Amino acid sequence: MKGSLIIITSPSGGGKGTLIREVLATMPEMTYSVSYTTRPTRAGEKDGREYFFISREEFEERRDKGEFLEYAMVHGNLYGTSRSQIEKITNDGKDVILEIDVQGANIILEKEPDTISVFILPPSFATLSERLKKRATESPKEIELRLRNAFSEVQQFKNFRYLVVNEVLKDAADDIRAIIRAERLKTVRRKDDIRGILDGFDVSKTTLPGE
Repeated sequence: MKGSLIIITSPSGGGKGTLIREVLATMPEMTYSVSYTTRPTRAGEKDGREYFFISREEFEERRDKGEFLEYAMVHGNLYGTSRSQIEKITNDGKDVILEIDVQGANIILEKEPDTISVFILPPSFATLSERLKKRATESPKEIELRLRNAFSEVQQFKNFRYLVVNEVLKDAADDIRAIIRAERLKTVRRKDDIRGILDGFDVSKTTLPGE
């Protein structure tokens, strides 16, 4: 069975990166897709871990070759998802989490509407503003831009399959884990398990979903 792509998005400062790290810490079977970006590296970030940090020229070259599943200009920087990376992971039967901005997530959903999608919503605008300022990774002007963009970004929640409010980190991470586990229990993803059980019954000719 092919693995699933799980896209997790939020307005800037919504906490998607922190939540994903919490989920991956307790679900080691999950894989994380590292995106490409032209934005500068922040303190504590490492190339190939948070992002592949590349020049605009290299990004545009990869884009022109069709290497990105999606790409978008966000807050003045380019971001893109490697098509081959996602395909390799899912073809190996593994589930992969993709941290992505709202614009890029909508592009993927237009192409693949059945993609598992989770929108992270902050409990309030004031909380979002406080979190952006506290992380101290952007200038006041950049924070102002991200907060201004957040007004339109939060309205996109209706395009996503699941909604998680990130008020208490542990609770929000538990919600994401529950979503992933529920998706894995769908009948269409358990054909091998079902067939193995049915072989012990006189129902060998039963047609499973998708067959």
